[in-house]
Amino acid sequence: MKIATFNINGINARLQALLKWLAQESPDVACLQELKAADAAFPAAAIREAGYGVIWHGQRSWNGVAILQKGAEPVETGRGLPGDPNDEQSRYVEADVGGLIVGCLYLPNGNPQPGPKFDYKLAWFERLNEHAESLLKLGKPVVLAGDYNVVPTDFDIYNPKSWRKDALLQPESREAYERLLDQGWIDAIRAHHPEERIYTFWDYFRNHWGRNAGLRIDHLLLSKDLAPRLVDANVDRWVRGEPKPSDHAPTWVELSIGES
Repeated sequence: MKIATFNINGINARLQALLKWLAQESPDVACLQELKAADAAFPAAAIREAGYGVIWHGQRSWNGVAILQKGAEPVETGRGLPGDPNDEQSRYVEADVGGLIVGCLYLPNGNPQPGPKFDYKLAWFERLNEHAESLLKLGKPVVLAGDYNVVPTDFDIYNPKSWRKDALLQPESREAYERLLDQGWIDAIRAHHPEERIYTFWDYFRNHWGRNAGLRIDHLLLSKDLAPRLVDANVDRWVRGEPKPSDHAPTWVELSIGES
């Protein structure tokens, strides 16, 4: 089973790019972030015509998350991250896909920091960690996939010096991510490529893509019971090189679960 995460950065603006990627790479499950579309504007018909069932949690102009499942409808198990009934931002959706629980998340960016946006990022991260711990208690295999907006270590960025003040590299952001991993989650990309620099995001500015000046901020975390089933994990870099691309590339994991 191939499970991917992709910050699409505007699903209607990049729908054709999404459909091309789905046709070429054929993931079994695709988690999308930053839809930038209200629920009514989500292109469900085009996605279903491409062979994917889909659930989504949209928001006009920004945010938004979706889970696509090849040849089936995902069974929604959660919408919105628990812990704050006043949070109106669409950043989390969860589904059962053939007995596997998949959480799709878009963690707040947090810039500028310090300030209210960074405070919201850290508060959201705390809620994520609490919910992640509750998912582990279900006794089911779980994947938490998405744009975490955190660079885990300096090894995960081309040049940490120029990003030191960014919310993605702050000690508080990294510490929250480490506490998440300490629950027993497996960072699939790093587990499969322990000594390789792998990036998932390249800013649009200063020729970051051309220079391979990237960051690793899109992660797929596996519950511990899935670790022995990890077959492969990587990034579909070619998508970032397409015309008018997202600044992210699809990141994926392959697990030996059932049939693709």
